[in-house]
Amino acid sequence: MVEQQDKQQLYKPGEAEARLAGVFGGYDEEPWFASLVRQVKERFNPPPQQELVLTSKPIPVKDIWGAYGGNENRAGVGSILIHAAVVLLLIVIGTSPAVQKKAKDVTSLIAPDLAPYMASKPSPKQMGGGGGGGDRSLTQASKGKLPRFADKQFTPPMAVVNNPAPKLVMEPTLIIQPDAAVPNVAMPNYGDPLAKLGAASNGTGSGSGIGSGSGGGVGSGRGAGMGPGEGGGFGGGVYRIGGGVSAPSLIYKVEPEYSEEARKAKHQGTVVLDVVVDDKGMPQNVRVIRAIGLGLDEKAIEAVSKWRFKPGLKDGRPVAVRASIEVNFRLL
Repeated sequence: MVEQQDKQQLYKPGEAEARLAGVFGGYDEEPWFASLVRQVKERFNPPPQQELVLTSKPIPVKDIWGAYGGNENRAGVGSILIHAAVVLLLIVIGTSPAVQKKAKDVTSLIAPDLAPYMASKPSPKQMGGGGGGGDRSLTQASKGKLPRFADKQFTPPMAVVNNPAPKLVMEPTLIIQPDAAVPNVAMPNYGDPLAKLGAASNGTGSGSGIGSGSGGGVGSGRGAGMGPGEGGGFGGGVYRIGGGVSAPSLIYKVEPEYSEEARKAKHQGTVVLDVVVDDKGMPQNVRVIRAIGLGLDEKAIEAVSKWRFKPGLKDGRPVAVRASIEVNFRLL
């Protein structure tokens, strides 16, 4: 009790507040309007500031960033020796015959030669041809593999077998040159390897086979081959003379007539025509390659359309062959 009373009477009433006011600079009892007037005056006429007087002085200390106890010379020499050793090692490696030989064996990644990895090289005498088929189905031909290639076809391929119990079962084949780079797929069923996956269908074409064409082949062409061409084989278009394909031979010819315009102008020349002779020896798709005008081009087409040929042969079988025919117009 005595200690509590002594602590309570340590400061008189108001003395503690006075001491705190002395510590923190006293209470600010200046009215707000007086403070505002004073601040405006100090703004335009600031009171003089007392000059700051420094009473402290720098004290010298030991330089810790200088020498390393006398080891600076040895460190510099060691650094020079290490750099010299690295440079010497690079020179030795770069001049080594074994390293230079190994560097030459590095495969170039810029335009590498892919010839050794090609499956087959293109034939210098590219043959055309193609084929297609179908059974007038409402759906497009389904995806599948191609049958075996052969010189003759006895049975066309089918994705949907319409005769499940034939009297004579034979392996389906396509008439395609053996060296043709034909696309194929690893599937158990027959079909068009370029078609989309779907329900089994022989396609919208006709004449058996698979596709949208005709002739017992696969694809959109006409014939027992594959692709958009004619007469069997693969490659697009019809066969061209050469590479085992013989040229058609003319067996019936009609002489072209002169047009009145060319006769009056005494115009002469040679019209060159491009003709497809089909497997029946009939000229098809006759068109002008080199014209001479004055109505002679039309007369040449009219005459050649009446010609008859012995069709070209491939492996002893008649095929459609593209040929060029020259028709001469001369005045006697």
